[in-house]
Amino acid sequence: MLIFLLAYLGGVLTIFSPCVLPVLPFVFARSDQSFRRSGLPILFGMAATFTVLASLAAVGGAWLVEVNQYGRYAAMLVLLVLGLALIFPSWSERLMRPFVLLGGRLQERADRQGSIRGSLLLGVAVGFLWAPCAGPILGLVLAGAALQGANLYSASLLLAFAAGAASSLAVALLASGRVVAWMKRSFGVEEWVRRALGVAVVAGVVVIALGWDTRFLAQFATPNTASTEQQLIERFGQRAGKAEGRIAPPLVGATHWINSPPLDDAMLRGKVVLVDFWTYSCINCLRTMPYLKAWDEKYRAQGLVIIGVHAPEFIFEKDLANVERAVRELGIAYPVAVDNKYAIWNAYRNEYWPAHYLLDAQGNIRHQHFGEGAYAETEQMIQALLKEARGDLALNEELVQVSGAGATAAAADMDRSPETYLGYARQENLASPEAVRYDQPAKYTAPRVLQPDQWALGGSWEVGEESATLEAAGGAITYRFRGRDLHLVLGSKDGKPVRYKVTLDGVAPGKHHGTDTDADGNGVIREQRLYQLIRQSGEIKDRTFRIRFLDPGAQAFAFTFG
Repeated sequence: MLIFLLAYLGGVLTIFSPCVLPVLPFVFARSDQSFRRSGLPILFGMAATFTVLASLAAVGGAWLVEVNQYGRYAAMLVLLVLGLALIFPSWSERLMRPFVLLGGRLQERADRQGSIRGSLLLGVAVGFLWAPCAGPILGLVLAGAALQGANLYSASLLLAFAAGAASSLAVALLASGRVVAWMKRSFGVEEWVRRALGVAVVAGVVVIALGWDTRFLAQFATPNTASTEQQLIERFGQRAGKAEGRIAPPLVGATHWINSPPLDDAMLRGKVVLVDFWTYSCINCLRTMPYLKAWDEKYRAQGLVIIGVHAPEFIFEKDLANVERAVRELGIAYPVAVDNKYAIWNAYRNEYWPAHYLLDAQGNIRHQHFGEGAYAETEQMIQALLKEARGDLALNEELVQVSGAGATAAAADMDRSPETYLGYARQENLASPEAVRYDQPAKYTAPRVLQPDQWALGGSWEVGEESATLEAAGGAITYRFRGRDLHLVLGSKDGKPVRYKVTLDGVAPGKHHGTDTDADGNGVIREQRLYQLIRQSGEIKDRTFRIRFLDPGAQAFAFTFG
C-alpha cells in the first residue's frame, strides 16, 4: 500500500516541476467556471489519458510512440484553435476558416453550458501533452511497469501518480478561479482576462511544440523536486516492497542456471540463502559484487548459499552468452539463475537492482535491502541466521574487508549526476536542438555549452527505445557531468569492434582515464557491457566529457556515475 502512497506523493510534487508549467494554461483557461462541471472533468480526462498512455508506453513498441506523437499533434491543434477563439471570438466567427470557426463555437457553447463532455474532451487533449519531468518516483513506477507488463498493478500505480498530480492541480485550479472571478468583479475586465488566458494557452502550445517543456524549463526553475522524491523513495521504498516475515516464493521459471543445476526449496532447506537480484550492466550491482563474493567464500562451508538472479534491464542482457561471459569475467562462483522472463522477479514482487533477500533455514524472508550499502548489517544477519540454523556453529565474526577495482570499486561520497538513458523510452536532459526522430536516422548537433547534467548527440544517429545507434563514423556524445567516475553502457550493432576516443574538457584524459580507456582516451567496444571511461584522480570537479566513435555501429544505452 505504501508504494501507492509514494506514487501519489510523486504526482502531487509535479505542480512544482517546471515541465508541468506549459500544461497549466489549458487547465486554468476554464478556472472561472463550475469546478464540478468543468474543472473536475478536465482533471479526470487528463489523468485517465496519461494513465492509459503511460501504461502502454512502458511496454509498447515504436508504433505506440508514433501513435502518441500524432495524438500530441492533434491535441496541440485543438488547443491552439481554442486558444485563438479565446483571444479573437468575434474574428473566429467572421474571418477564420471553418475548423477555427467550429473551435470558436465549441468553446462558446462549452462556456455557456458548462459542458461536462467538452471539459472531459479538453482534459483528454491535455493528457496527450502532459509530460512531467520523469523524476525518481515516476521512473521507478515506469521501470516496474516495463518489467511486469501493462497489468492492473502497474496501471494502478500510474493512476495513483496521475491522481496526485490532479489533486495538486485541483487546488491550484480552485485558487485561480477565485482570483479570476475577483478580477472580473473588481475591474470589469472579463474580456481582457479571457484574452490573457487565450494568450497563455497559445504560448503553452508553442512551448510544447518546440520541446521547451522538457528541454529548457528545468534549467530556470527554482524548485527541484528530484531530491524530495529521492528522500520519499528512501523513506517509503523499502517498506513499500516489504517482504520480511513471509515465506520466500519458489525459485521457478528461470530460463537457465549457471554454476549449478536448477535449485528448488527441498535442496535449499536447512541452508541460509541470500537471493541477489542483479543485471550485469548495472553499476550499482557491480559495486556489490566484492561483498557477495567475499561472503560466498567465507560462509559457504558454514551453510550459506548465495543465488544471483540475473533479471535483464536491456535486451542484450537476455543473451545467455553475454551473461555467461559476465559471470566468468566477474569471477562469480555461486549459482546464477537467468531470469529472462522475470518469473522470479515477479514472484518476489521485486522492483530494484540490486536487491538482497536473506532467507532462514526454513525458507522465511528475514532480511532485505535494496541498493548498495548496509553491508555490515547484512553480514551480521547472515551470521545470526547461520548460528540459528546450527546452534553449535563456531563463526569468525570479524566482518569481511573488501575493496573493488575498476567498475566494482565503491562510489565516491559526493553529489553525482543521475543515471541517464539515451533511448527515448526513458530519455532526459538531451540538449541537442533537433527534435528526436524515433527509430529513424537523423542528424543531431551539440550546443557549444552544456549545462550540468545535460548531454547531446553529434552526427547521424538512430534513437531507439533503449539506445542510440550511430549510423556513420565520426559521431559523438557529449555530457557535462559531476562525479569521480563516468560509465557508459555500450555495444556494437553488428558485433564488430568499434573504436572510440574520449576527451575531458577538450583534451585527452591522461591520469583521469578509466579502465576501458588509455591515457590518450583510446578504447574499443568489443562486447555489450558497461564501460568505465573516466575515473578522476586528485581534485574531482564538474567536467565536460566527449566520446567520438571512429567506426559506425556503436550503440549507447545509459550513463552512470560513481
